[in-house]
Amino acid sequence: MKPITSRENALYKELKHLAGSTQARRKAGRTLLDGVHLCEGYLQLRGAPPQCVVSDSALANPEVAAIVARCEALQVACIALPDALYGALSQVEHGVGVLFVIDTPQLAPPARLTQSAVLLDNLQDPGNVGSILRSAAAAGIKEVYCSGGTAFCWSPKVLRAAMGAHFVIDIHEGVDLAALISGSGIAVLATSGYAEQRLYDVDLRQPVAWLLGHEGQGVADDLLALASHRVAIPHLGQIESLNVAACAAVCFFEQLRQNQA
Repeated sequence: MKPITSRENALYKELKHLAGSTQARRKAGRTLLDGVHLCEGYLQLRGAPPQCVVSDSALANPEVAAIVARCEALQVACIALPDALYGALSQVEHGVGVLFVIDTPQLAPPARLTQSAVLLDNLQDPGNVGSILRSAAAAGIKEVYCSGGTAFCWSPKVLRAAMGAHFVIDIHEGVDLAALISGSGIAVLATSGYAEQRLYDVDLRQPVAWLLGHEGQGVADDLLALASHRVAIPHLGQIESLNVAACAAVCFFEQLRQNQA
């Protein structure tokens, strides 16, 4: 365990930069997993992280101590920080004081879609993106493709909302969705509140790609034109439409229901 006590320490400055800047995370190809749940999930599903960082007071917590012990057994570089220095890195209110520094996967999209996937067109809200990733993982969907305008999937807010989904799905960012849809080997279903076809009337017993759009404008017109189907979720009441994350969950689990029927 390496102690760092100075704000001027070069490694601490690097950590603080990663904690506070999406641009820095993108450039470095690294991000922070904050909290026991994400760290335990990473150890279980992905293995050893490059670095483990803990606050001095957190070392008395049995869960944190177990994480540190496992990291040390895996020869992970472990760093201890005074609580004040650690607090400047963490975005988790009342957190327990442990985080991992991990490398963010850099995946090239396949030439052709052949298995069920999620396509995110310019989704802005990190909470929505994280919730969609979580629902996709729970429904057994393994591939997610994000346009350049979509919130960075490896940001702290998306990671917290996804609750470990990142570790069981492949996430492709900065994807040309138009090219991906044009060459797709499976049906692409775009959600739209103006569609005439109901979700429940579509045969989902084969792989499909779900195309979900911006919270306000929905799926871009050029992508809508490329989709195989436009589908709507019927609902009662006077609300205009469902939240995009709720819409995604309904779609994914309707597909799961049909395949398990």
